[in-house]
Amino acid sequence: MKGSHLLLCLCSFACCVHPTPAAGNTIFHFGPCRVSMSMSEIRSSFTAIKANIQARDPVRTLSILSHPHSLHRVQSSDKCCIIHKVFNFYVDKVFKHCQTEDTYVNRKISSIANSFLSIKRNLEQCHIQNKCLCGQESTEKFKQILANYEGLNVTSAAMKSLGELDILLDWVEKSR
Repeated sequence: MKGSHLLLCLCSFACCVHPTPAAGNTIFHFGPCRVSMSMSEIRSSFTAIKANIQARDPVRTLSILSHPHSLHRVQSSDKCCIIHKVFNFYVDKVFKHCQTEDTYVNRKISSIANSFLSIKRNLEQCHIQNKCLCGQESTEKFKQILANYEGLNVTSAAMKSLGELDILLDWVEKSR
């Protein structure tokens, strides 16, 4: 009987140390951090509202994420830091200001926000364990994203950032 309790404890510990992804989830590697996420669920929700959100974007001449110094050409050692900062940015700044009069669109935004919150928590654990160090490059790239965001009014910046979610999702998938 004692042996079965020990086996159960060991199995439970192994699951905590090396969590397996939930059904439909994929493990993504950002430097030393591994994060499980359902990219297809996030993409599906975003695809359903993309045209609606992008039609609300009054500023077509500026990009929050596509600036030459934003997400492109990030060193692998800085990927954990930049993705941690970007997911925090979306949860803390973007989703809070993305309300529309359309309940369907709001439900999809809420679904994406909940997925991002879960991913943010996983990234936070890695960051807390000091596996996710921020170099000068990731700090400068994130400063550029913030400068692009803060150059617009809050609602326009939030809608533009949400409308550019496919840029972030593509970058995440390439980081796999």
